[in-house]
Amino acid sequence: METLESGPYTLAYLDIAPDDGRRREIIDGGLYVTPSPSRIHQRAVVQLSSTLNVARPAGFEVLVAPFDYRPTSKRSLQPDVLVCNPDEHGAKHAKKPLALAVEILSPSTKMLDLLLKRGVYEQAGVRSYWILDPDKVTLTVLELVDGAYLERDVVAGEKVFEATLPFPVQVIPAELLRAP
Repeated sequence: METLESGPYTLAYLDIAPDDGRRREIIDGGLYVTPSPSRIHQRAVVQLSSTLNVARPAGFEVLVAPFDYRPTSKRSLQPDVLVCNPDEHGAKHAKKPLALAVEILSPSTKMLDLLLKRGVYEQAGVRSYWILDPDKVTLTVLELVDGAYLERDVVAGEKVFEATLPFPVQVIPAELLRAP
């Protein structure tokens, strides 16, 4: 992950930023640029988004990065996988609290995902935040309770996670990472 020094950056910058395959996120004037993800990262994104899409009730929408979630006028994030609530159908980016944000850890984004983004999602009212760690083959599930994230579960390997939020779905961490 690269943090560019000059700034502060605004959301207007994202409209003119070069399309060079790197993800750009802005949090309170700071610009965070990450390289293209690895094969295992992309595999997990595809598998999880497919699993969620099959299980989603009418009205919910499952999207993947690079799609912007802009909870404030100074923040734009791109969760690896996100689920928008039925009342959120903005064409360009999501603004309302997400039903689910998922980040898949990689060496270049691990600290950003575990610390900074966790706090931003929590402040924004994202109901559920999942963190998939490909190295440990674990899925950590956080759910918003009284404005703060509580760890609901940490599921490893072939264990089945029975999600209730954002909707009922079964997720097995090892299956998300398995090569075809």
